[in-house]
Order: sequence, then structure tokens, then C-alpha cells
Amino acid sequence: MPNKIIETTLFEKSIEGLSGASLPPQDVPSAETFGIPDKLLRKGKIGLPELAEVQVMRHYSRLAALNHHVEKGFYPLGSCTMKYNPKVNEDAAAMPGFALTHPLVPPELAEGALELMAQLGEMLCEITGHDAITLQPAAGAHGELTGLLTIRAYHEKNGYARKNVIIPDSAHGTNPASIVFAGYEPIEIKSLENGLIDIEALKAALSEDTAALMITNPNTLGLFERQIKEVIELAHAVGAQVYMDGANLNALMGIVRPGDLGFDVAHINLHKTFSTPHGGGGPGSGPLSVAEHLAPFLPTPIVLRNENGDAYFDFDRPDSIGKMQGFYGNFLVMVKAWIYLRMLGAEGVREVSEWAILNANYLLSKLVDHYNLEYKLTPMHEFVIDSTNLKDFGIKNIDVAKSLLDRGFHAPTMSFPLIVHDALMTEPTETESKASLDAFAEAMIDIAREARENPEALHRAPVKTPIGRLDEAKAAKLRILRWPIPNEI
Repeated sequence: MPNKIIETTLFEKSIEGLSGASLPPQDVPSAETFGIPDKLLRKGKIGLPELAEVQVMRHYSRLAALNHHVEKGFYPLGSCTMKYNPKVNEDAAAMPGFALTHPLVPPELAEGALELMAQLGEMLCEITGHDAITLQPAAGAHGELTGLLTIRAYHEKNGYARKNVIIPDSAHGTNPASIVFAGYEPIEIKSLENGLIDIEALKAALSEDTAALMITNPNTLGLFERQIKEVIELAHAVGAQVYMDGANLNALMGIVRPGDLGFDVAHINLHKTFSTPHGGGGPGSGPLSVAEHLAPFLPTPIVLRNENGDAYFDFDRPDSIGKMQGFYGNFLVMVKAWIYLRMLGAEGVREVSEWAILNANYLLSKLVDHYNLEYKLTPMHEFVIDSTNLKDFGIKNIDVAKSLLDRGFHAPTMSFPLIVHDALMTEPTETESKASLDAFAEAMIDIAREARENPEALHRAPVKTPIGRLDEAKAAKLRILRWPIPNEI
């Protein structure tokens, strides 16, 4: 089936003379009033589509219906899954007192916002077991960079910045980049055959030049590092700090606190673990919590309480690494996280993690006889299966993913982590019902069956979507980033 875009664009629907907007009379002075040279003034139309209001409404409603999202269906992306997005979050974040408060407003006119930030920071520190927090980082990778710069400032204060940061080969993809941006050399150590950190390899890599050990726990295979306390003790023995990438914190909440394990630093993805969907590139928020000895180095300002218990911005921080963005963080994402935590309470937070773990293991139990499982320890909130058992039929993970589209499902995260060939990284989250998990499992099992009986059908997939399978090599080389290009599609 040839590729065909069945949804025409607004440019193609345009009819000269139509208008979808009624604008008020111009109430600003003419260009001549300001002395703008005539050559700089637009003489003709700006080239936008001309359509009636109902056309525009129907166009975007149709696109929304075609799009797959967490409210439409199961979204099993591992590691950075779009999660529950309660509408009360959106309603609260849209309240004028939150949405219309300018970041330059005097603090005495934003006491409610400051109190919310203070409470959120306190709740997050209770979850991580740390002493101080900054809400400033704009997303997970930004939190990583903030944490590493905080560690760097700590080492510099002690007289030696050190040279490298150790990461396992199952590290999140942004970790090496964050390390380099922080001025360090990344040193990768191999995992054991069970997917956990190799203690002997770690010992060999650690030295007085090591600034930090940077790990995700549970790791990107969904496995809890069972020797984590020994791992942390080894790093501390050479004076290194231990950083926890908190992308998988939703497996630990209310069960174990990173600070209690000995982690010095952890970033928290509000846009994943605390209910703001992050798909499509935003919005994000990646607060960073730290142990007490690192608190002086956090970005300025941080939210503290005075002797009366009132929240305020503390700018007087001489050892701070400085600001990590223009103002104080992505505030409306903080509002959503605050509401999510207040609605759940302590018991609810733990239950979120318990259900996430239960759902992942239930789904894995349905699929383990039909796909390969390279690392066989019991996972927590996510698992990584792969399609290598289907390679004799010419089937790769891309074929599984495209075939899922024809069955009404979004695909899992593909080809990550890199230590699993043809990986299908799956995270069902705590919000999916047993019926939803069963339906996804049935689709995956049916694909495995079809791989053996009719592999060519999987190679053609998807055939039920507006666009069929693309030539991925051509798509990478011929990037279409502008309009008009009707003859190039």
C-alpha cells in the first residue's frame, strides 16, 4: 500500500476571500506615525490560509482524533512514559492567581505561589530523604546538569574539581551528555549478565579523580540495584558523590528513599512521576534534591522559610552555582505536582509505586513466553523484552512497533537501553486496568504468532493508519521542515 496522506493541510483547503476571524477595528497609530520606512512595510498578503471558522475547527478536531495520547489509549513507553493527567491539575494551573502571576511580581504579592513552592519542595524532600531542594531545573536532563554542577562546586570548594564521572552501560541517554557539559569525562562500566552493576568493574574505575557515580535506580532495565548500599559506600570511600537519575522514582515512592540509601543527589521528573504528561517536548520540570552538605551550592534563589514560617526566596548564597534559567522554574508544572501529591497523601504515593510494579510484572508474565527476556531478574515498574526470538522470521522490533499501530496501540520504547538488541522497553504505569493490560498483551501475542505464520504482513504494517510505513533512511536524509512541499511527499 503506497504512503498517502489522507488529511489535507489548511493551505490546500484555503479559498481566497474566506475568513475565520472577526478582528476589532485597528486601534493603534499607523506605521507612518512612527516613521517606519516604506520599504519595510508589507505590501501584500502574508500567505496564511484563508478559511471559514468551521473549517479550521474541523481540521484540528480531526487531527486531534488521529493523534494517539494517554487519554485515548494505552501508552506503554518505557522510562519517560506519559502518565495520569487529572483534569483538576489543568483547572488549578489555569487559575488566574497562578497562570497570570508574572515572575517579576514582588514576592509580597505572590505569597500563595511561594507557599505552594515551599510545600512542594518539602513533600519532595520527604519522598527522596534529602535536606534541600531547588525547583529551578526545567526538565530531567537540566536537572542532571544542575546536579553535576552542584557536585563540581562542592569539589572545587574542597580544593579539587576532579576529572570524571562513572556511569553504567545501562545509563539514561542524557547522562553522558550532561557529564560532558559539566566539564567531566564520562567513564562507562559494563553491567553483569544479570543487568546489575559490576562491583569489580566499579572498583577498578573508581579513583580520587572520580567526581561522581551517576546511576538510575531502578536502572533502565527496570531492575533495582540489589547491592546499591555497597556501590554507594565504594564511591564515598574515594570521596565521590553519588547521583541518582530520578526518572524511575515512581517505582520507589513511599517504599524507599534515595537519601536513606546514601545518594547525595537526585533529580525528580515532575513531568513524569508527578502527573504532567511530557510527550511532544514539554512542559517539563526536574527539581533537584540534595543532602545537607551540598545545599549551599544549589542554584539561587531557593525557597526557604523564615523564623515565622513564611516562605521566601533566598538569594544570599555565596557558594551557589548561580541561576540555571531565567526565573524560578516551570511554575505551572509545580502546581500540578502539588495537587497530585496533596490528593494522594502519603499512603496514596506508596500505592502508586505498588500498582506500577504490579502492573509491569503482570504484563511481563503474559509476554515472557512470546518474546525474549535478556535480563531475567524480577523487574519493578518497567521491563525490557526484545524481538530477537523472531529474527529467524525476518522480524525486528520496528515490525512489532508498526504492527501495534494497526491494532490500535502505541509502541513501547524501542532500541533502548542499548545493551538489549531490538529492545521493547515497556512501562504500563499504575493507571492501567487489568483489561487494558490484557488487551495489549493479546495484541503483542498476536503479532508474535503472525511473525511465524505471515511475516510479510508485519513488514507491510501499518496499513490502517493515515500514513503507511515510511522509508526511514530517506526520512532521516530528507527532512521536511517547511511549507510548501506538496510534490515532495
